[in-house]
Amino acid sequence: MKDLYDITRHLVWLTQFGLSICVPPILFVAAAVWLQKMFDLGSWTVAVGVILGILGAVSSLRYSLKAIERQGRDKSQKKPPVSFNRHG
Repeated sequence: MKDLYDITRHLVWLTQFGLSICVPPILFVAAAVWLQKMFDLGSWTVAVGVILGILGAVSSLRYSLKAIERQGRDKSQKKPPVSFNRHG
């Protein structure tokens, strides 16, 4: 049962990781295209959307990698349980 839990947990992390990389550029470019068409702006709007999308993806990537590292570090550095029965 623990193996199934670990597999699903890793699958959730993988899905979240993929979405956090793909969604910001798509949303920023879509918003830039919409703004360009709605307000009759130049092509620079899409370029700004691409740049902001890449910056958002990099930021999400850093946050996800730090969270994965923190989770791995917490499991590998577990302290032994405190025992109050030792009188020494």
